[in-house]
Amino acid sequence: MPTDTTDTIDSTDAADTTDPTAMTAAVDHYDRFLAEHYTWMLGGDLLSLAEAQRAFLSEWGVVPGPAGGLAVDLGCGPGHTSLALAGFGFDSVLAVDLSEPLLGELAAHATEVPTVRPVRADVRTALPELVRPGSAAAVVCLGDTLTHLPTRGDVAALFGDVAEALAPDGTAVFGYRDLTVPLTGTDRFLPVRATEDRIMTCFLEYPDDYDDYTVVVHDLIHSRDGSGGDWVMDAHSYRKLRLSHAWVLEQFRVAGLRPTREGTGPGGMRIVALERAAASGRSAAASGRSAAASGRSAAASGRSAAASGRSAATTG
Repeated sequence: MPTDTTDTIDSTDAADTTDPTAMTAAVDHYDRFLAEHYTWMLGGDLLSLAEAQRAFLSEWGVVPGPAGGLAVDLGCGPGHTSLALAGFGFDSVLAVDLSEPLLGELAAHATEVPTVRPVRADVRTALPELVRPGSAAAVVCLGDTLTHLPTRGDVAALFGDVAEALAPDGTAVFGYRDLTVPLTGTDRFLPVRATEDRIMTCFLEYPDDYDDYTVVVHDLIHSRDGSGGDWVMDAHSYRKLRLSHAWVLEQFRVAGLRPTREGTGPGGMRIVALERAAASGRSAAASGRSAAASGRSAAASGRSAAASGRSAATTG
């Protein structure tokens, strides 16, 4: 029997659970520029990508429980990982993303896979809103999803949400690029894919007005209509977080997650498989998250009071 995760999700429709004004610059980059090229960028055949992803996830210990259970794909994109999870036999797969074009692509491929539920939601709030604590057999967050988040605080908070959502015997798998070491010279130009009529290159920039935690990513796509057409360049830029592996591992520990395996995946991605830590560790992590939340609340109150003071001063 499929797992009942929430009353607000339709089985195959993309349910919108977020205010469009909360969309990040990364979402704008995807919707305005990258979405139409994304599946091509990965290889071009979504079903073949799903099959390869299924082998990858199996290698990293993602399996459904005896009763099937719930899997969550955070930052699902066009859905090759979601389709792979459905192929394992999970009763329900929540495919979470903010990009409407990519969710639409997934929905078109999932018409005969009713266990996949595309959900338009912010990954920063999706788990508390959509998943009962302790009910997820698997949570995966792959690709560039972590580095797309606005702040490192958002990353740390997401780890806490994953620890809360995981079942006692559940598995989480995270992937991300460690961009903390600045590239120089021509090493900043990263070829992505090239076919007869389309070429994609990525360029990384470390401008002086950005701090040590961010990098500006320029995606460049040259395309032409047929072999005799003129080449046209299209480009768009956005910001990514720079997350060191040591920092990420420490945030896992604080959140109450214990790594069971680490390694390197396709494209130099850091891959970490995790499980929930022992109860005592989770209790300490929960206390830490509560204190952090109190600190954020106090800071917000302070900013509000300061804003009121500035407003009063301006009025006076």
